[in-house]
Amino acid sequence: MIQSISEVLKLQPVVMKQLQMIYQKQRIAHAYLFEGGKGTGKQAVMRAFVKLLLCENPLQNVPCETCRGCRRFESGNHPNFMVVEPDGQDIKKDQILQVIMEMNKTSLEAGRKIYVIQRADRLNPSSANTLLKFLEEPEGQVHAILLTEKPYAILPTIRSRVQQISFPSIPRDERVKSLIQQGLTASMAATVSMVTNDIEEALVLAKDEQFAQARKTVLKLVEVAETNVHEAMLCVQEDWLPTFKEKEETELGLDLLLFAYRDLVAVKANPDAVCTYPDIMHFYQQRVLHVTYEQLSDKIQAILKAKQQLHRNMNRTLLMEQLMLNLQEGFSFV
Repeated sequence: MIQSISEVLKLQPVVMKQLQMIYQKQRIAHAYLFEGGKGTGKQAVMRAFVKLLLCENPLQNVPCETCRGCRRFESGNHPNFMVVEPDGQDIKKDQILQVIMEMNKTSLEAGRKIYVIQRADRLNPSSANTLLKFLEEPEGQVHAILLTEKPYAILPTIRSRVQQISFPSIPRDERVKSLIQQGLTASMAATVSMVTNDIEEALVLAKDEQFAQARKTVLKLVEVAETNVHEAMLCVQEDWLPTFKEKEETELGLDLLLFAYRDLVAVKANPDAVCTYPDIMHFYQQRVLHVTYEQLSDKIQAILKAKQQLHRNMNRTLLMEQLMLNLQEGFSFV
């Protein structure tokens, strides 16, 4: 898991520098809304910022990591910090009342008090209004951080009382580097970073044996589909259909197949292109010598059309057999 500010800076440099500048100038707002899509590093940035606010000896807007405040935060035992998660489907009024009570208590620990509301879009009308009253009358050094992937689902009156911090998508090359640093091979990191933007989700996916088998099956099919239609049909029967049994699994398989043909386009344009499947780069480099951009475009359109047919509940066996014919010939579905 990403924890240090130096690591977070690499993933969200603009957001982190913005927060560090806020800290340096001591213009810390009483409430923030961290909003951004899944996998944009909101949790990691939140933890880095909270640690900075609780640090007793920060140096150059970075927590010291050794003071009692830093140690207690890392251990999960800092008395001035609390986190609220949805209780079931939503965040209830009693949970916000508990926050208010804790934040108004006289603490044994001097300094700021910070509360975090995870998935703040899950506040129900009662809890949202209770929180709104608390936000309207901030007392002392109490700070709120609300996190959400759906800012539009939060009351406009709450949004107007918090400082919004927007999280852009993390560049893919940074996600790949992070995944490799956490033990993935370069090839697997390149693949899972295409499937999901969320680093934690990508790590789980990379360790899933079923996903590894799906990836292996797709790469086998790509190579035979580009050389021999009869072998491709056999591969569909013996490998593809047993691997991708359900509709959702088949959709993932088609996405993985689509990535491979996009790799071919990229390699044809640039032999050193960054690919989803760098482990078959030699195949790509050989294959692009014998296929045109127009043919590759037709093949990509054929896969996209197959995805549409899948959603229309077309028989999976027939769908894949037709797709193999179209990939072999470079034509799209009629």
